[in-house]
Amino acid sequence: QVQLVESGGGLVQPGGSLRLSCAASGSILNINAMRWYRQAPGKQRELVAGVTSGGTSNYADSVKGRFTISRDNAKNTVYLQMNSLKSEDTAVYYCSADVRRLIGVSTYWGQGTQVTVSS
Repeated sequence: QVQLVESGGGLVQPGGSLRLSCAASGSILNINAMRWYRQAPGKQRELVAGVTSGGTSNYADSVKGRFTISRDNAKNTVYLQMNSLKSEDTAVYYCSADVRRLIGVSTYWGQGTQVTVSS
């Protein structure tokens, strides 16, 4: 079994910052890509950012220059530093990881953490 646990969400004013963390645990050989998604009320889940095991990252246009994804492979943890937050960044944020186990590679998801940007 593999578990992903997110933390770091909360309420922040526009222009503020938050740092999300997502730690994977369980029967893990290694982790390929790790990603952050978000889902706002009434909208589809969208990819926010992703990072490969080698550190190559990609971002949604809406967050480029404001958000930074990083990972600590030794800790099986991915981070999302969010700066200059806007009200439209309000959503539940989910992490996912492509985990290699003895039985093969599967994608696992965290339970989500709420980010609310409001004055």
